Amino acid sequence: MESQNFNIEPLVYNRTNYTDIQLVNLYKSLIKPRLIEEKMLVLLRQGKISKWFSGYGQEAIAVGVTKALNFDEYILPMHRNLGVFTSREIPLHRLFSQWQGKMGGFTKGRDRSFHFGTQQYKIIGMISHLGPQLGVANGIALGHLLKNEQNVTAVFTGEGATSEGDFHEALNIASVWNLPVLFCVENNGYGLSTPENQQYKCKNIADKGIGYGMENYIIDGNNILEVHSKITEIANSVRENPRPVLIEFKTFRMRGHEEASGTKYVPANLLEQWASKDPIDNFQAFLKKENILSEEMDLLIKEEINIEINDNLTIAFNENEISSTKNIELADVYKHVNFIETKPSTNKSNIRFVDAISQSLEQSLDKYKNLIIMGQDIASYGGVFKITEGFLDKFGKDRIRNTPICESGIIEAAYGLSINNFKSVVELQFSDFISSGFNPVVNLLAKSYYRWGQQASVVLRMPCGAGVGAGPFHSQTNEAWFTKTPGLKVVYPAFPFDAKGLLATAIEDENPVLFFEHKALYRSVYQDVPNDYYTIPFGKASLITEGFDITIISYGAGVHWALNVIEKHYISADLIDLRTLQPLDLETIYRSVKKTGKVLVLQEDTLFGSLASEISALIHENCFTYLDAPVARVGSLETPIPFAKNLEKLYLPVDRLYDEIMKLLSF
Repeated sequence: MESQNFNIEPLVYNRTNYTDIQLVNLYKSLIKPRLIEEKMLVLLRQGKISKWFSGYGQEAIAVGVTKALNFDEYILPMHRNLGVFTSREIPLHRLFSQWQGKMGGFTKGRDRSFHFGTQQYKIIGMISHLGPQLGVANGIALGHLLKNEQNVTAVFTGEGATSEGDFHEALNIASVWNLPVLFCVENNGYGLSTPENQQYKCKNIADKGIGYGMENYIIDGNNILEVHSKITEIANSVRENPRPVLIEFKTFRMRGHEEASGTKYVPANLLEQWASKDPIDNFQAFLKKENILSEEMDLLIKEEINIEINDNLTIAFNENEISSTKNIELADVYKHVNFIETKPSTNKSNIRFVDAISQSLEQSLDKYKNLIIMGQDIASYGGVFKITEGFLDKFGKDRIRNTPICESGIIEAAYGLSINNFKSVVELQFSDFISSGFNPVVNLLAKSYYRWGQQASVVLRMPCGAGVGAGPFHSQTNEAWFTKTPGLKVVYPAFPFDAKGLLATAIEDENPVLFFEHKALYRSVYQDVPNDYYTIPFGKASLITEGFDITIISYGAGVHWALNVIEKHYISADLIDLRTLQPLDLETIYRSVKKTGKVLVLQEDTLFGSLASEISALIHENCFTYLDAPVARVGSLETPIPFAKNLEKLYLPVDRLYDEIMKLLSF
């Protein structure tokens, strides 16, 4: 099926304002990725690299955009944008090592292709899900605005990815916040094998900018001078007047989605027509016609680049195959934090759980001037739970930011802020809504440090839990979604004292933290809490009561349920409040188990595939000989959370807890 929206016209070059030297330098930058690609295709056939995503025929876009930006401006490329990396003059042996999975690359062999970032060269690579990097660009650009820097951020995507929700969320956020982002869409005709007339209905992708009140342009992506000159003009304007711009580059992918895919789905005549618009052949012919590039000079340029390629390939090939150890791999899942505990003062006030959260946020905002809080209705309204009430007046709209309803885009922006040296707290109105932003949590935040050493200083506040009659979409306690994912820290306090100190620790941390706050505890639990700023170390459980007959392990609202039963029935129990679920305080758990010999793990979540299951398994594996009975687990019914009061009561394990304790004690 022939692509419907392309008007294939001959290339016409306007060299106004370009010197001969500048034109030759652009040609060198343009041909370098082509020559590298030709070499990589040979190595692919020889089995020396595992995969190749071709940018053949699209080089003018990557090169033209990169050359138009300043070196200190971030670029977020795709897997076909080799010209971005070469134009930023990354040593070729590092790229070659990256593609071979060697230590000389950028990801220690942990990721492939262009799935990496480098702060040194201000390049932030993609993940395979494509769309999220658009939101990341927003966060980087927001950081520049907050620092009063006149920088633009350029982010690439393809026409296929414009169908993803992340594209629409990113454009909407950028437009609402006037962020200096160049959204560069490479419309190359096909999303793998699906032609663009099966991807969208509007005539041009650039037209989508109209719906967001966004300036938009269409550029011939095969014309290096048109790309470079127009992007230079747009970037200069955006630096002076910050705003997002949507730019569609018309081009074509001359090879398969990846080399093994081939191009059989493309009509032969279409390939022939686009071959006539090859960005390198045409620019080369133009320079020769203008007597700027001689045949001898052209051969010399190619020879020099090929020598560079071969010399750097030798370096990469001579590098040893990568090796590692279990300890090294585990040590790189989280960024090491040199935590120094801030002890609580003796000056205290009796406050609610909700007040402790609010105090911690306010004091952290005072402590960290680079801390931004984002969320729906958190500014003048103060949030649905009024936790940020008054913050707007004290800290201003730059730091207390209302967001559109787009969890994915805001979490991506939070990651972008971290790349640009900011901390952020994102309030999810309800933890249930994290499902709309699940991808950036588990694929960007969680894997960032392990993949390429980039911290993600992001805290996601997660109001959660049942007991308030809110039904299936506002009552989940979904911590197990994230304790399963390496790279995330998960905190779940039960008391105001812990909530305040642990939230401060979460904000200090440079790893992504999901901070669960049980809604039913917000205004029902009071405690004497230090007035000043303090922190509590992660991975340290709290022993609420001590006894000899049974160990009860819980967190969140479950701690209060267990405490009520223990006190009412005078049960001799170690009651352990985990406080943090990742990292988990196994030392305290094992010590108590070895003392009592009987263990009950209580949680509000359903049991199958839950944290209680993991704790039970760990105890059986490590403390089996100390057990006088199998580990008991108590949780909610294996159903969604119902709305009606009597059904919710039946769902929760509160009324079953005493009987389960008695059953275990009598074993």
